[in-house]
Amino acid sequence: MPIEYPPRISLARLPTPLQPLDRLTEKYSAPHGGPRLWVKRDDLTESGMSGNKLRKLEFIAGAARDRGCDTLITCGGIQSNHCRTTALVGARLGMRVQLILRGEHSGAADGNLLVDQLAGASCGFYPPREYFSRQAELFEYWRDFYEHRGHRALCIPTGASDGLGIWGYIAGAEELLEDCRALGFEPDQIICATGSGGTQAGLTLGCHLLGARSRVTGFAVCDSAEYFQQKVREDVSEWKAGREDATDPGKLDVTVNADYIGPGYAIADEAVYRTIAEVANLEGLLLDPVYTGKAFHGLLQELHGGRYQHCENLVFVHTGGHFGLFPHREHFGFLQ
Repeated sequence: MPIEYPPRISLARLPTPLQPLDRLTEKYSAPHGGPRLWVKRDDLTESGMSGNKLRKLEFIAGAARDRGCDTLITCGGIQSNHCRTTALVGARLGMRVQLILRGEHSGAADGNLLVDQLAGASCGFYPPREYFSRQAELFEYWRDFYEHRGHRALCIPTGASDGLGIWGYIAGAEELLEDCRALGFEPDQIICATGSGGTQAGLTLGCHLLGARSRVTGFAVCDSAEYFQQKVREDVSEWKAGREDATDPGKLDVTVNADYIGPGYAIADEAVYRTIAEVANLEGLLLDPVYTGKAFHGLLQELHGGRYQHCENLVFVHTGGHFGLFPHREHFGFLQ
């Protein structure tokens, strides 16, 4: 049966391209008997609003409109792709945007933060300890702040990863599988970066609902494999609430590789920066050091080690993030 989707506002340029990565396949996969590599270009969902968050925000914006909201409140790091996309979505739809940002800021804005400011979002900066310990309180404060001024706000969690945002990648999974079938195959593996869990949750649930045999693997960029396995199942449980659906979140195959997180969230080592440069050089594909660069580096290491030999086709979901590349410019000194 076809999937019945909730209200959404069309914002992304869909479908995004699915393209082969033949030079990377030849170098990293073919010598080990591995799969043909493909990339789903969700970095091309739009220009400024590019990336995976826009798919989620289509459904969140639809819910905001249905609930009579004129303000969006969300949170993330200073270089959050999700916050940048939310700021631009709000500007596009004529909604106010309040960002709760982790970290202290001084000097000129760069990368995603610069775009936040260009889009007119209001930015509140909080030291990490306060950001994490008071996050629920901060959301409540800003929601009340706008309510007392005659506005109605919708609060969006980190990465738009919850039972509503998950719809973005249920639809994304359906689109990806249709792309692959049009080219005569069903992917054995679908790979994505996992930073808040919502994209992996949507892809995993979408493949399950559509009866696909494709296995989804998330390469974690923070936290642990156990954390993301639980988070994905929590998102699916929230999605299921109030629905007549037989899906058991506990029985979903939630596969997470947490071996390539490196020094920590948003901190990469030189090997990741060299992978970013190599992928750009071989395929003209821009990755970022926080999400896609780490995940793709991990994928290449796994292929070099002989992983995925049983696969014929592997699709990497490019979730965007190129604005976050530029604040890391000092780490590419080896190019000079």
